[in-house]
Amino acid sequence: MSIKPDHWIRRMALECNMIDPFVENQVREGAISYGLSSYGYDIRVSDEFKVFTNVHMPIIDPKNFDPNCFVDIKADVCIIPPNSFALARTVEHFNIPRNVLSICVGKSTYARTGLVVNVTPLEPEWSGFLTLEISNTTPLPAKIYANEGIAQLLFFESDEPCETSYADRKGKYQNQVGVTPPRL
Repeated sequence: MSIKPDHWIRRMALECNMIDPFVENQVREGAISYGLSSYGYDIRVSDEFKVFTNVHMPIIDPKNFDPNCFVDIKADVCIIPPNSFALARTVEHFNIPRNVLSICVGKSTYARTGLVVNVTPLEPEWSGFLTLEISNTTPLPAKIYANEGIAQLLFFESDEPCETSYADRKGKYQNQVGVTPPRL
């Protein structure tokens, strides 16, 4: 398994619809960068956010999650309260090939301000808009800019396809469209 360079990502995005919409160059001017990079793809966060609030629940239970723990926001900017988090989704839709695994890492611009982006791997044959968890680890409110870069995907291609893909397992987050809270 090896990490894939920009020309491979471009080919897979254009021929296999792996990333849509696909931005062939790094966009930087006046924005937190997004688009194709040397060995990855910088994804954008959409203008749909679910900001966590602890008003309704004394404890978070992933097996019995109350959707009232979130406030829905649709805006060009999202403010995440101190020591809290928001869920968001990518602008891009993904169709991961059967022999590819993608790992997401946060962008340094946000990391340097105390914001952490957490995303589980994009497994072989996973398809959908990626749900992002953005944590504000600071004691101050933090600003996120919609339609700008938020994290980078790295793509790894195997020499052979996996025996059982995410689609084969009928994964619970397959083909998700909006910001998707935890499911059991």
